[in-house]
Amino acid sequence: MSTEADFNLDKLFLPSWAQESPSYNKYSNHSGGDRGERRPGGRDNRGDRRGPPRQAQRDFTAPGGKGINPPTERRFQGRRDDDRRGPHQDRRDDRFAERREPEPLPRINVTMVPDDKGVESISRQIKMTGRAYPLFEIAKLILQKPERQQVRFEVVKEEGKIAEPLFLCMLDDSLWLSESEAVQHVLDKHFDTFYKAEKIPTEPPKGVYTFVAQCGMTGAILGPPNYHDYQNKLRKLHQERFSRMPFEMYKSRVKIVKDEAVVKKWLEEQSFKTEYTTLNVPEAETKTFGSRAEVDAHFRAVHLPNIIKEVESHTVSGQTSRRLECAALQRSVRRAWEDQQRFPLKLVTYLSQQFAGHGLQFFKVNKHVTHVAVSRPHYLDLENIPVSDGVKKIVDYINAHPKCTRRDLVESIAPSPAVTEVVPTEGEAAAPAKVPTPEQSAVIGDLHWLIHQGHVIEFANGMLEAAKKPLPRPEPKKAPARPAGAKAGSVPNASVETIEPKVAELEAARPDQPVEIIQSAEAPADTTETSAAFSETEVADLQETAEENLNSEQSEEEKK
Repeated sequence: MSTEADFNLDKLFLPSWAQESPSYNKYSNHSGGDRGERRPGGRDNRGDRRGPPRQAQRDFTAPGGKGINPPTERRFQGRRDDDRRGPHQDRRDDRFAERREPEPLPRINVTMVPDDKGVESISRQIKMTGRAYPLFEIAKLILQKPERQQVRFEVVKEEGKIAEPLFLCMLDDSLWLSESEAVQHVLDKHFDTFYKAEKIPTEPPKGVYTFVAQCGMTGAILGPPNYHDYQNKLRKLHQERFSRMPFEMYKSRVKIVKDEAVVKKWLEEQSFKTEYTTLNVPEAETKTFGSRAEVDAHFRAVHLPNIIKEVESHTVSGQTSRRLECAALQRSVRRAWEDQQRFPLKLVTYLSQQFAGHGLQFFKVNKHVTHVAVSRPHYLDLENIPVSDGVKKIVDYINAHPKCTRRDLVESIAPSPAVTEVVPTEGEAAAPAKVPTPEQSAVIGDLHWLIHQGHVIEFANGMLEAAKKPLPRPEPKKAPARPAGAKAGSVPNASVETIEPKVAELEAARPDQPVEIIQSAEAPADTTETSAAFSETEVADLQETAEENLNSEQSEEEKK
């Protein structure tokens, strides 16, 4: 049975319509109807987006018979003439003021890598088929489903210190950003593993209660605000469930309920007390606690070191990463997935390392599309390398027919014999699959050898292409010969002799600015020998360069 990690490359690179099952009907839920039929929500089949009529907005009336939306003239009475804001501008300002910036992501590195079994399956298919697949397209196929991925979490260290810790629950492989969150998770999800809760009747609260406070997000009944245990329950629920929310903000979500059924339910809850007995501990260490606070302290002292551990890195499966209960880490996984969807460079880097470990090769098509295959393109020189006639025919056919496929090649070189198609009747077995002829098998064998040697490339879409002849490399330019006795970086005195005739002209043009000729200290004293060491062409080049420099200086002086 194939899994999602063990996917078929040949099928995934087909068009989307070819990947669907033949029995799939995408119009099965289409009920038909007129093209102008209106849909709920104000959108008809033609794509027009129409809101409810304005008359319908005016038809709503308040209990006193007055319209909710008075006429525009009456609505703007008392406004100044220079106040150009619309009738709903204040409402929009309030809505925008309520918007809050998104919470920052935790400082945890999240990296998506391909599943090892999936990479092994892909490598096996590439070796068997011999086809070349674009590396970035394989990475996008891996990102399509979590079953094909693994997600790695790593802490960030700043100056040798961990910026934000990472905690692992050993019971269910869940990750958390704080120890208190991990403890609360274990006590919520795996409480029965460590403790047994038992309700014992007790005396209900005395007095008359007509209303109670209730959490607006969880629905938990906290009791009357004037009850002695109210503040403890409020802070406990905030710490256990909404510790990342400011306490005052959470307190504003609490509502007062005057429903008799809710008040009665709270009284029934207070008529019992819960006792907690330890489990999975030696009999001599069995204890009973009367509150969750005592249970929490016992868990931290006894079970915490074995159940929750601080880690620097951890890898989970793609499915587990999508089910993380830590909202901040789940947002980090979502951001990492979106970044890789735009440009999967990190995934491609890891994928190329894995493919290289399986013996696959890489090459670029059109200088920018990286492909992975069993071999790199290797030009086959038919004029100088002796090959069989069958191999020569294959290469010549591919060069003469660009974008040909394997089927075109085989049918052209070794055509199939004409066979009359027989339609099987009822009760008869279907006709056996078409078997290649000996000539076709020989062509397929030669093509297989050419592909695995890199002389022919078969791409993911089935097109065949022969390896091109590499362009000749340009010869490196030879540096001019250095004169005997001259050091690297020194200026020859030949340039000084060439420049001297121009100095007089420059001084005549600029009598107020005398020109100095600075001679290198490393130049030899005998300038004649140094000049003779240069060829006539090199001296002419130096002279031409000096003249260009002087002419540019003169032109700049004239402009001034």
